[in-house]
Amino acid sequence: MGSVGHVTPQSMHFSEPLVLASGARLPEYTLVYETYGRLNAARDNAVLVCHALNASHHVAGTYEDDPKNVGWWDNLVGPGKPLDTDHFFVIGVNNPGSCFGSTGPASINPATGRRWGADFPVVTVEDWVDAQARLLDALGIEQLAAAIGGSLGGMQALSWTMRYPRRVRHSIAIATTPNLSAQNIAFNEVARRAIVTDPEFHDGHYYEHGTLPRRGLRVARMIGHITYLSDDVMAEKFGRQLRNAELAYSTQAIDFQIESYLRYQGEKFSEYFDANAYLLITRTLDYFDPARPHGGDLTRAFEAAAGNRFLIVSFTTDWRFSPERGREIVKALVDNRIDVSYAEIDAPHGHDAFLLDDPRYHGLLRAYFDRIVRDGPVAGSAGKGSLAVGQTEVS
Repeated sequence: MGSVGHVTPQSMHFSEPLVLASGARLPEYTLVYETYGRLNAARDNAVLVCHALNASHHVAGTYEDDPKNVGWWDNLVGPGKPLDTDHFFVIGVNNPGSCFGSTGPASINPATGRRWGADFPVVTVEDWVDAQARLLDALGIEQLAAAIGGSLGGMQALSWTMRYPRRVRHSIAIATTPNLSAQNIAFNEVARRAIVTDPEFHDGHYYEHGTLPRRGLRVARMIGHITYLSDDVMAEKFGRQLRNAELAYSTQAIDFQIESYLRYQGEKFSEYFDANAYLLITRTLDYFDPARPHGGDLTRAFEAAAGNRFLIVSFTTDWRFSPERGREIVKALVDNRIDVSYAEIDAPHGHDAFLLDDPRYHGLLRAYFDRIVRDGPVAGSAGKGSLAVGQTEVS
């Protein structure tokens, strides 16, 4: 019920260099993306879904040859769901530097004919938004009805309103923050050290050595996963439950169920994620700070967003990006007299709550998207010349 069904990833190559915030340039690059629903004749019902650290362009639906591979936000996107593809044309894009098909560290560097590896330039949220804007140009979409994302995706949704304020009408930023705290940067750094000190890392050029730094990546994922869960959820799911009836009295054995769970998550992650991409994307998180060019004044940073509308959502048990950080964003918007709605949801799930099926959370998003439809300019049904799922039209 409500599924967009089987979907097909698409790709678009850009030969024009992408100039990055660092001053480096991507001489050429490819973006992989998926679309769901139909772009109406007015081309004003597009919603961009921005992915977080370990997600991708595969937002909703399944693949015909891999029906178990369900989109990471499939509970939100589809016909009759809160982000209703009967009304909206939804776009999911894999950002440069990631490892799900778009140009990244495992891609070939045209200057050397070898994989980029550790030579792939550091990318920022702003660089990602610039790349997304070029994709929209190619699709003939001048303005988004909304940009939406959770966590790192929420940073992108916010950045759209500062970088391209006339190209987006609504920004929906969930479980996000105006910048990382020192504690969050510290977690990212420990995760990166776990990877780069793996003997199989080879200074980031492990592809050429036929190895993968899986041990470091497993530890990095375990560290990250701890920060995504609340203490309440860990206590409820695992507590101090033992894996076996008796203690092993060993420093190496798995005694507790939480240890088993974390090792499983690390092992699974190391099988599909690229270590260099993990290093890059955690740095992308570290560097996001739109107030920095304005002397640390977040209110000044959002001056460019006048005329946009916002929904900011926080979760009470999200200790990684706490509600206090969400309220900082709200205050900066209110200080600019910008239209903003704020919801703080009492959910036990921690940071991962933005991915889950809380009925209050989904009800809130449904109501907000209904508002977007009601306020327009969004035509609910696709007209002649509209785009269907899995089609691309480049103007």
